[in-house]
Amino acid sequence: MLELAILGLLKEQPLHGYELKKRLGETLGFLWGVSYGSLYPALRRLEASGAIEIVEPAPPASPPVPTGSITGDVAAARLRSVADRLTSGTRRTRKAYRITERGDALLVELLLADDERADPEKAFALKLAFCRHVPPPARLALLERRRGVLVERLARSASPTRGRPAKTASTPDRYLASLMEHRTRSVERDLEWIDELIAAERDAMREADSSVA
Repeated sequence: MLELAILGLLKEQPLHGYELKKRLGETLGFLWGVSYGSLYPALRRLEASGAIEIVEPAPPASPPVPTGSITGDVAAARLRSVADRLTSGTRRTRKAYRITERGDALLVELLLADDERADPEKAFALKLAFCRHVPPPARLALLERRRGVLVERLARSASPTRGRPAKTASTPDRYLASLMEHRTRSVERDLEWIDELIAAERDAMREADSSVA
């Protein structure tokens, strides 16, 4: 899923490694923690596949030639010294990456694919963050798949004893019952939220169709 996150961020603008790491945290918060040890190998893989490319930094502007009484070799040495100070320490920080046409296609492919190895909650959050980059029908399909997951989860949590204290042996366990009730309500709230997103997506698709017609 790291490749998806990288491509989604680079779709917006070119970024270097530090910026990518920072934006990952800002976009997904605690759901996504990535180290440089995993980020840079992922960048190299994407670059090797042609999905991203390095943005070459613009050459630094030439410093003005010193004037006055300093001429000849002394002036040339001072000029080289100024140029070295301007460029030292900036080559690495200015190296940025941008997405390519191949990366655009891969981004859509990853957004629509199901990765059984990934955490389903993190995967959905990541896809939702960048789903604006896929066509509306694909966005709707993504939301409807999530709705199906939530409906199934809600059905598993429902029981005839819901709202009454659960019992283990002969001892009432109000804490376990409260925890189960909390989980059920959380799923219900998520389901309401997804239904709102689906309704908004369908409305937007109808408006787009009517404007074309």
